[in-house]
Amino acid sequence: MTFDDVRKIALVWAEVEDGTSYGSPALKVRNKMLVRLREDGDSLVMPGIPFEERDMLVESQPRIFYFTDHYKDYPMVLLRLSKAKRAMVEPLLRRQWRALASKKAVKDFDTSQKP
Repeated sequence: MTFDDVRKIALVWAEVEDGTSYGSPALKVRNKMLVRLREDGDSLVMPGIPFEERDMLVESQPRIFYFTDHYKDYPMVLLRLSKAKRAMVEPLLRRQWRALASKKAVKDFDTSQKP
């Protein structure tokens, strides 16, 4: 995956916008960071990942998920885009989007997904 792939996934959701965070490309929802590209150009900073889940992801898939000392006290995980697949990235993105988006946007999304 690339950051452009992540953009294509998320920009179809309501209230998602391109932006920057710490000088890097980012996606935001209502001015809050959904995700951002790290300075290395291959790592995604993914907030909203509880510590226990982060630890499980890092332990079970260390080629894809990791964190540094800088992020150890925050509910975030780093994801290597070059090693990731859409099937693992999209659910994490969507969960964080649902936490940041307005109730109306989430309700409209849920309604549009019903057959």
